Amino acid sequence: MSQVTASLVKELRDRTGLGMMECKKALVEAGADVDKAIEELRKSSGMKAAKKAGRTAADGLVSVKVEGDYGVVLEVNSETDFAARDEGFKAFVSSVLGKAFSNKQTDVPALMAGDLESARESLVQKIGENISARRAASIEAPVVGGYVHSNNRIAVIVGLTGGTEDLAKDVAMHVAALNPTVVSSDQMPADAIEAERAIYTAQALDSGKPAEIVAKMVDGRVSKFLKESSLIDQPFVKDPDTTVGKLVAAGGAQVVSFARFEVGEGIEVEEVDFAAEVAAQLASSNE
Repeated sequence: MSQVTASLVKELRDRTGLGMMECKKALVEAGADVDKAIEELRKSSGMKAAKKAGRTAADGLVSVKVEGDYGVVLEVNSETDFAARDEGFKAFVSSVLGKAFSNKQTDVPALMAGDLESARESLVQKIGENISARRAASIEAPVVGGYVHSNNRIAVIVGLTGGTEDLAKDVAMHVAALNPTVVSSDQMPADAIEAERAIYTAQALDSGKPAEIVAKMVDGRVSKFLKESSLIDQPFVKDPDTTVGKLVAAGGAQVVSFARFEVGEGIEVEEVDFAAEVAAQLASSNE
């Protein structure tokens, strides 16, 4: 069985808000798998979904370039925020973005081949940190808009069938703020729906209500999950009285697609509690 460490307990507490002992017990039962522990906790205790955003341990910048019917979003990582503020690093990000845009290239290894890789290596030598272009995505649509959050940690591009670039930018700002999963509920992967349904079913069965009532409860919760996760069904961030779908339709458009990058999402770097580690080593040496 995998070892349940203090850092795993801390991660589970940060993501769920539950107590330390409850988190430790859940991790033991889940074989030290944080995601499995969260799923089981949701089934048994009715805990709300854990924080969506993954631990953003990696640093760096995201950037967007849009012209006409084409847009690109890019993420380049550094080890620290200090490096991400370096003017040389910012210039490198701009160079990578420019090439990705002009070549319509989002395959990172192909994008970095040649001069950009040489520039990256030189920057690593200068800054003293590892630098890497992590990912890029593009959208081609009749109307494309982009938005970069003021701290350059979240960037979005959105494609519409019509409307204006300003409308697309408004939708991109909304995506940055509320982080939808799909454009519309019919795009939600079946396995994601079934996973949520299994969790809601386990929660509802604990209520002791009749099977037909449980089925209705589960259907209602799945429907709510889909609406909360689907861009066009979400209340527009600037005007909660209307949905994004209605906003876009009023502008004579439909959402084609979107891409949202947040710096470091999904990248996990082990967090070491040095004080606890030293204390543990001292304790073991005295045994």
